[in-house]
Amino acid sequence: MNIQQSYREASVQGANPVELVVRLYEQMIEDLRQVDKAIEQKNIRLRTERIKHVILILGHLQSSLDFSQGGKVARNLENLYNTLRDRLVALQVRPTSRAVAQLITDLLAVREAWIQVERAEYPPPSGAAGVGSSEAANRAPTNPSAVEEQPRLEWNV
Repeated sequence: MNIQQSYREASVQGANPVELVVRLYEQMIEDLRQVDKAIEQKNIRLRTERIKHVILILGHLQSSLDFSQGGKVARNLENLYNTLRDRLVALQVRPTSRAVAQLITDLLAVREAWIQVERAEYPPPSGAAGVGSSEAANRAPTNPSAVEEQPRLEWNV
């Protein structure tokens, strides 16, 4: 029995839909951190597996977009996911830590936007000051190094 897996399954069962999206972003960020380590270690197999996993998550997020209700936001997210996928394929061909750092920075920014949505849609119960429904909202994101001078991925809601 894997204790970590059991904990994750239990916490997902009680999560709201937006929190699940935040967790998927966190998984992509963690995968990209492993991609960066794999690049440093020249571990092509690990780099490929983690990039493939991020692309799989993007596909899941993209397949759940509802264009009839989501309108412009859904179209913008689709464009974002397509751009991220293109950048991941380019990363597999030309692996650099700088490209990974930029992807992580962009995902952290979008993750933060989802956390704001979660706070607006699922406010904590009164009397639970400082406690949000998402563990992610309380985590301090780590800033990747070597990001300066690269253009940021722009997207609008």
